[in-house]
Amino acid sequence: MNSLKAYQYWFLRNELKIYTLQSGQYQQVSTSPTLPILNLVAEVLEQSITIGRSPALRAFRQTIQTQKSQL
Repeated sequence: MNSLKAYQYWFLRNELKIYTLQSGQYQQVSTSPTLPILNLVAEVLEQSITIGRSPALRAFRQTIQTQKSQL
């Protein structure tokens, strides 16, 4: 019986760790190839602990606006 393997999985415990399936093995990567915004979301969660939820969300919105204007 063949097992079903996910193309990608993430762990978020103190820091975001992303793993992708490459040649039948999971390898840790720095960014998600299928969901690049995932790193920004993890950053907001981390910032919400250190600077508070509202300032973290404002910084997130500003980052999104900046990235949209660069497209």
